[in-house]
Amino acid sequence: MKKVIKLDSYTIDEVKRLIGPQEENIQILEDTFETDIIVRGDEIVLNDEEETIQNIENIFKTLLKLVKQGKTISKRDVMYTLKLAKSHHLDVIDELYQIKIARTMSGKLIYPKTLGQKEYYYALKHNDVVFGIGPAGTGKTYLAVIFAVQALKNNEVKKIVLTRPAVEAGENLGFLPGDLKEKVDPYLRPLYDALYDMLGQEQTERLIEKGTIEIAPLAYMRGRTLEDAYVILDEAQNTTDAQMKMFLTRLGFNSKMIVTGDITQIDLPKGVVSGLKRALTILKDVKGIRFVYLTALDVVRHPVVQKIIERYESDEHYTE
Repeated sequence: MKKVIKLDSYTIDEVKRLIGPQEENIQILEDTFETDIIVRGDEIVLNDEEETIQNIENIFKTLLKLVKQGKTISKRDVMYTLKLAKSHHLDVIDELYQIKIARTMSGKLIYPKTLGQKEYYYALKHNDVVFGIGPAGTGKTYLAVIFAVQALKNNEVKKIVLTRPAVEAGENLGFLPGDLKEKVDPYLRPLYDALYDMLGQEQTERLIEKGTIEIAPLAYMRGRTLEDAYVILDEAQNTTDAQMKMFLTRLGFNSKMIVTGDITQIDLPKGVVSGLKRALTILKDVKGIRFVYLTALDVVRHPVVQKIIERYESDEHYTE
């Protein structure tokens, strides 16, 4: 069966944003459906079985809606659209791009890229304590920092506190050379990257010097009450039960806490219970606390990363 999708109502720029550089988006669809897709001027030509053609046509219709909204279609967008098509949820993808979270220093618009991120977005908006659990690349830490910076810019909080358990050094950092910042920085690089995106390096460093942004290992949270603050605990799977309890009880008035972690990547010594795992059990019904579970479907890194995660998750012989 042959089918021609007409693109005469779209500009040359819109068609380019659909097919991607060197038609890389078309290549993904060809590889997935094991078929040939010919882009010829203002039309796309499909030649395959009726069901395959219908599936591809539905995907193009969805992507073209995004193009009309001004979106440049990336390989990740195509991969995610394919996933939604498989689960018969294509109709919801354009909803994601209606939510505008923030803009980076360079002017890039940040929006939820997956349904999981959309759920995470609403959880962060409406809850005082949010747990974002999922594999690497799902955007859980990045979005948490974005929300914190927005709250600071809007004068909703007076400071941002970012922390991680320095498991690799056993949180005994004294033997490492340099001052506290030099000791801790390697563990907190993902947090810095998100701050630089939103504020730029110069303003980030200035706010850190003023104490408006505080970046410290988890051990330094003990004995404090954090008020008027946005507090983020990253890599929370590597907290002990006692550390998690200590952290959560630092919450003061007019503050919010975000706890992020990946329970498949626990680096604690054997026999030590993860504080994140325990919190998921004992806090699941507490009002004001929300748990959001992200999956490989929400990975927004290179498409190969998504495939790697899926293989590990499906391998019955895989153990933590």
